Amino acid sequence: MPFSHLPPLLAEALTARGYTSPTPVQAQVIEPEAAGRDLVVSAQTGSGKTVAFGLAMASELLGEHGTPPPGKPLALIIAPTRELALQVSRELAWLYRAANARISTCVGGMDASKERRSLSHGTHIVVGTPGRLRDHLERGALDLSALKVAVLDEADEMLDMGFREDLEQILDAAPEGRRTLMFSATMPKPIVALAKRYQRDALRISTVGEDRGHGDITYLAVTVAPADIENAVINLLRFHEAETAMLFCATRDNVRHLHASLVERGFDAVALSGEHSQNERNAALQALRDRRARVCVATDVAARGIDLPTLSLVVHVEIPRDAETLQHRSGRTGRAGKKGTAVLIVPYPRRRRVDMMLKQAKIACEWIKAPSADDIRAQDRERLIETLMAPIEVDDEDRALATRLMAEKSPEDIAAALVHAHRAKMPQAEDMLDGDSAPPSDRTQGHRPGFDDVVWFRMNIGRRQNADPRWVLPLICRRGHVTKSEIGAIRIGPNETAFQVPRSVASRFAAAIQRTAQGNEEESGVAFEPMASPPNDQGPPRGPRPPRDNAARPRGGPPPVKHGARPPYRGKPNRSA
Repeated sequence: MPFSHLPPLLAEALTARGYTSPTPVQAQVIEPEAAGRDLVVSAQTGSGKTVAFGLAMASELLGEHGTPPPGKPLALIIAPTRELALQVSRELAWLYRAANARISTCVGGMDASKERRSLSHGTHIVVGTPGRLRDHLERGALDLSALKVAVLDEADEMLDMGFREDLEQILDAAPEGRRTLMFSATMPKPIVALAKRYQRDALRISTVGEDRGHGDITYLAVTVAPADIENAVINLLRFHEAETAMLFCATRDNVRHLHASLVERGFDAVALSGEHSQNERNAALQALRDRRARVCVATDVAARGIDLPTLSLVVHVEIPRDAETLQHRSGRTGRAGKKGTAVLIVPYPRRRRVDMMLKQAKIACEWIKAPSADDIRAQDRERLIETLMAPIEVDDEDRALATRLMAEKSPEDIAAALVHAHRAKMPQAEDMLDGDSAPPSDRTQGHRPGFDDVVWFRMNIGRRQNADPRWVLPLICRRGHVTKSEIGAIRIGPNETAFQVPRSVASRFAAAIQRTAQGNEEESGVAFEPMASPPNDQGPPRGPRPPRDNAARPRGGPPPVKHGARPPYRGKPNRSA
């Protein structure tokens, strides 16, 4: 038995649960050198760390015949969110069930009076969120005087969420001789400082990149025009047809908007954000587990601790704020050895920032175009054929109905009706703004029919800002409330972009760009203004740039004196001469 060196009650629970061998983080926390010591553990989401700290604290909880009679808590687990705390409670419940351990949960949004009664009746393990635990501590309902081990799960996230003061008050109330175990996917400076203050001779364990890392997640990045983000989400969902998908937004307002758009288009979607009550959150998660919903739109914090075995697709609708957030979000999939896909939707102007983030996180990511309607139709055909060709069991009633259909219609008509019924249930793919009916080269050079009387406008972005017709054109249409057919030639210079608008719509366009001046983050620095005259680019092609002066001068020579510049400094004159 691979867990023969563990207490028998826990070894039997692991075997019954289907564990054949410990994960790397679980193996390291039960090594002899880790016994009885404080631990600082770096482990990715989905690496089995809940079971890991359940095993690590076994020596403080179990005696020869299981746990002692319930009383003051012996172990305390602090988690950043309600969902994560409840998930931890469920995991520890099956792990310690045979040991008759009593577990109490204390989380925000639940009935506090029931939690106080549970604590008063005695317990062995308390799992809770920082705010609710501090509240019970201040009211005297939570007595930590007998505590033997404290666990901080997702410690980095708790500090990011502003729980430092709560954590310090809780840890200060615990006995000094307790063990303190910190589990975190990342180890920023605040975590290191917290460990130094509350731990003694802590053993550092790191399995990041060793256990799961990013090996079970395929990363894709989709470049789109800023106005195409929602259409890209629709097409990604339709292209992958994941059993369960999670979409991440930055704010609760964006979650609300995207959720409403998905429901309107026919997707079975639920939403999770800070504005939802605990009952609403529980109902949404249950709908995902029951397969009544297949898409979850969530904020970063609301999705903490969610463990959905069928989740195979994560879409970053809005770019994560840093590499750690990217890892936490993506870690919702690719768990327990299963494969997953994480897709970043990247507006063209922000590709460079995402490239840097991926390099910082050491993630290999493939850059692709958003799935088109044709791509989705091809995928649908293959999926439908695969579904219809799969073996099935039929009864006499099914055969009788099939015989009746064959008598009334031809096999081709029946098959066509079946295909139509299958397609009618699925939301329609969206046409992407990326890709104009006229190629980009037609817009950047030459004359277009119907644009004899035009007004020129310009934008304060050019080639140095990665301006490209693929995202410039949709941006002009979005800001000016015009269609692509109402935009003439587009000329992209080093620092600005000029474009034509027919004089008949110029006043309406000018008014629209004033009203929409306060755009989203991708558009906030883009300014429009009319031009007094066409751009001066009608002359002969420019030759190559002359070499810079300092490129031609010999190495070590003095810099040239430019016209109108101050002469080089020669030092102070010798006044004694």
